[in-house]
Amino acid sequence: MPDTEVTKLHDDETDIDTTLVRRLLAGQFPQWSGHPIRYVATSGTDNVTFRVGDDLSVRLPRTARTTGQAEKDLTWMPRLAPHLPLAIPEPLALGAATSEYPFTWGVYRWLPGDTFDPAAVDPQAAAHQLADFLHHLQQIDTTGAPAPPDSPFSRGTPLAPRDRLYRDAVDTLRDDLDPALLLAAWDHALTAGTWTGPPRWIHGDLMPGNVLTAGGRLTAVIDFGTAWAADPAADIMAAWLLFDGDARQAFRDALKTDDHTWVRARGWALSLAVIALPYYRNRSSPDDVQDSLTYISELLAEFTADRPSW
Repeated sequence: MPDTEVTKLHDDETDIDTTLVRRLLAGQFPQWSGHPIRYVATSGTDNVTFRVGDDLSVRLPRTARTTGQAEKDLTWMPRLAPHLPLAIPEPLALGAATSEYPFTWGVYRWLPGDTFDPAAVDPQAAAHQLADFLHHLQQIDTTGAPAPPDSPFSRGTPLAPRDRLYRDAVDTLRDDLDPALLLAAWDHALTAGTWTGPPRWIHGDLMPGNVLTAGGRLTAVIDFGTAWAADPAADIMAAWLLFDGDARQAFRDALKTDDHTWVRARGWALSLAVIALPYYRNRSSPDDVQDSLTYISELLAEFTADRPSW
């Protein structure tokens, strides 16, 4: 099978390809080294995933900043899984750093399914399924759960520490979007305040690539790198990342989301897109950039249409 080199998304990213994965497995887990290895094109921005045979996957951090997820998964996935109505990652082994690859990495059970596509499901049924998953996740005891790192990039934390990042990004997008509207929507999100309830388990990254489907239904939620005890508004972002129209409203209604949490969640969705766009602009395809601009424009249109008066 020809080697597949992974396209880098970050300046400080290490070299990763199928040959590396083959050598890592041969050196540490020879029982799995004879299987075919295929790069998963839908790998995320933090980790690179390879399918190993039919039943396994290997995930490798792209940079030093995103290390530690395999260790976290080994601790927490077995504890969370019995309480959840959808499958989640099943870690099998922790790979050690080597002279060739400087980070720890993980071997997992392969979860079948396709990444979320609203055309492949009944959107309202999917909205109810995901809301049920989050309801169960939020009820799990958070004793000993990890807390979000003290960083403006941490999901489920207050919005205010992201203010400078957001305003700097707006300055770079003046030729693409209305800066006054971008700032008005952001200022409105900040008025939603902070979460005052007890921290709850969140996933933190419910984007289409992390929600799997099969047979028209949701089957699994993957990539728990930002899972910790925090503000549940971080998961309400799925309302905009996955749904629109009636399905978005069904998702909100199923979770009984109050106005402040809803506005805070929309602020998270907006700030993630606005802050990421300048960074990934020269690392993404023109179609991906246009999709991001369209998504931000739709968030701004919704803000303009239904801004609540508190």
